[in-house]
Amino acid sequence: MTKQNQPSVVVIGGGTGLPVLLRGIKRYPVDITAIVTVADDGGSSGRLREDLRIPPPGDIRNVLAALSEVEPLIEEMFQHRFDSDGELSGHSLGNLILAAMTNITGNFALAVHETSRVLNVKGRVLPSANQSVVLHAEMKDGTVVEGESKIPLYGQEIKRVFLTPENIRALPDTIKAIRKADLIVIAPGSLYTSILPNLLVPDLGKEVQLAKAKKVYICNLMTQAGETNGFTASDHVKALYDHIGYPFLQSIIINDGQIPETIKMRYKGEDASPVVFDKENLLHLGLEVISDTIVTYDEGYIRHDTKKLSEIIYNLVLDESFYEKRT
Repeated sequence: MTKQNQPSVVVIGGGTGLPVLLRGIKRYPVDITAIVTVADDGGSSGRLREDLRIPPPGDIRNVLAALSEVEPLIEEMFQHRFDSDGELSGHSLGNLILAAMTNITGNFALAVHETSRVLNVKGRVLPSANQSVVLHAEMKDGTVVEGESKIPLYGQEIKRVFLTPENIRALPDTIKAIRKADLIVIAPGSLYTSILPNLLVPDLGKEVQLAKAKKVYICNLMTQAGETNGFTASDHVKALYDHIGYPFLQSIIINDGQIPETIKMRYKGEDASPVVFDKENLLHLGLEVISDTIVTYDEGYIRHDTKKLSEIIYNLVLDESFYEKRT
């Protein structure tokens, strides 16, 4: 199958969930576009953002590594994080490369494109905006917290999140990818600080809402302290709808497998628990519910089973309905 004939999949997200998913999807003959948040303000990304006035490169770096097709040692070098007492401490080499490329080209999106070529990336990696954005959260008590890394630490229920500045624009390539997509996937990840910052970019969120492609949300396995305490699966969906202003999803993929008590106890110390699969509420929202045991475990931590999840996504994109518009 030539690239021109491959179905087009747009995956939107950030944090740790997006690269894990992409490592699985890239094994299939699909044309991948990853749209990645630029709201991070912590760690190495936050320091580079502050010092050089560029969008934070960390989430982009992880996605580039996930989609790269280079020798393992090259990927390891790109992901290498310096541990020293000097100025480099905490920085990853990939973040520094992206920062240098941005300085050279004068354009963050172009820097990502050029770095993608160096890493032989399968598909395209696009920032959700070509500028630094600041994420804010209005809490139920009326307090407004500024900064992606600070929001979960406040410890109160989130009413809404929003971005500044107000004149944020999505990249033309991002809009084009969404319009021609056969499937749009909202990846698992921190709901308020990794997923919504993409959809809150005005042009981007509107295009996702209007896109003809089927839109599927991969629900998180566990709740997250400071963001989704006590959330059910339908609560996640409602938060997405409340921020976009319109029901835009057709399907949800959710785990229906049992999670061992030992794992639950481990996460209890982090004030996290399994997301409740409230199927009736999801059906009431008009969603196609795709449920399966899609969990795996890594040193006591719960993860999405990327192999099984990617197979589900590939089967979705191969649905006959997608090819009706191609003939």
